[in-house]
Amino acid sequence: MHNMELGEDINGLAQVRKGVAEQCVLALLTRGEMYGFELARELGARGRIIARLRRNGLVETSWQESTSGPPRRYYHLTGDGELALANFKKQWRVFRDTVDEILDEGSQE
Repeated sequence: MHNMELGEDINGLAQVRKGVAEQCVLALLTRGEMYGFELARELGARGRIIARLRRNGLVETSWQESTSGPPRRYYHLTGDGELALANFKKQWRVFRDTVDEILDEGSQE
């Protein structure tokens, strides 16, 4: 690992964050339909993640009138989105436990 360039390490972490962020959007939507700005605020995400989820059929949108401005786009999970989130949760727990186990073993030296 000492030979790894710092940029490579950061890029790897960015890829993990990107994949996890999409799943976090799906998890947030299990609470119910959310306005796009709410999602971005909750997650600190940019629209690219949400757009990709929509393209992949994991979320759908609808426009609703707002009493305080222009119509707002709301997002909600599709059936495929619910399945994708459930599968991710199973895989994430195994991955997380494995990483924690390895990190814990390394700290005992």
